[in-house]
Amino acid sequence: MALLFSDADVATALDAPGAVAAMRDALLAAYRGRLVAPPRAAAPLGGGRMVLTAGHLTGEWYGYRSYDTFGHPEAEQVVVLHDGRTGAVRAIAVGEELGSRRTGGLGGAAVAALARPDATTFGVIGSGRQAWTQVWATAAVRPLREVLVHSRSAARREAFAARVRAELDIPARAVGTAREAVTDRAIVVLATTSVTPVLDAADLAPGTHVNTVGFKQVDRHEFGPDLLDRADLLVTDSPAQAAAYVPPMLAALPPYAGRLGDLGAVLAGAVPGRTGADQITVFCSTGLAGTEVFLLDRLVRVGAPAV
Repeated sequence: MALLFSDADVATALDAPGAVAAMRDALLAAYRGRLVAPPRAAAPLGGGRMVLTAGHLTGEWYGYRSYDTFGHPEAEQVVVLHDGRTGAVRAIAVGEELGSRRTGGLGGAAVAALARPDATTFGVIGSGRQAWTQVWATAAVRPLREVLVHSRSAARREAFAARVRAELDIPARAVGTAREAVTDRAIVVLATTSVTPVLDAADLAPGTHVNTVGFKQVDRHEFGPDLLDRADLLVTDSPAQAAAYVPPMLAALPPYAGRLGDLGAVLAGAVPGRTGADQITVFCSTGLAGTEVFLLDRLVRVGAPAV
């Protein structure tokens, strides 16, 4: 019988160190060819799209995630894990939590690999679910001593800072501008729904690591070419997905395409990561396909809270 995970089950069973470790393993598996993870596919639904991401961990499992872009409050993401030998459905996760913690785990893996070892200050632009899981995962790999948050809504950024203090026991405060949120921060996260740049790259201090989670295509992007120009190291979790965006992803176009590296290759030691304390490193998160299924498999292995 397939195991069923709700958002509450995922939140109870999955901690930040586990999510980061699983995503690091997934990135390495993809780089080494064990995780087959093609770019996402979409089907038009008339006013929206159904999106599918699929993955196959050779010899073990295959599965997929499906979601739509309507934004309807009753719409739900579904992640399905199949046994790779029999095809039987082993587990199903319904809701947003698994996908959000997957993205946070990828961000945490990037921070662990690329941020300075002494990085303790964190600035985030955005105050939604994706912004939260980036802080949640980063706190598992760096001893954060302060978090600053900015978003368009004063009420939401204040609530976000209060949540960081209450749940992560990290000093946090809301600030009124993006510049305040990123100035002199060792780690910066962009996790917005903005279609225009929210960051002036000139505000970044030497040595900053940046995770970008939101829109990054030529026609809508939460950061501009100035961030890519400042980056000494530019990586993504899925070069195949980066190259497949329509319209194209900024970092996948000249003059950046030749510089956009594979985070999995950095983790494997095949290419250098950060080589200097003053380098600016940038991780463009695209959502490596199959990683939600990878994380669901890990949840099944550690014990399922629901049937």
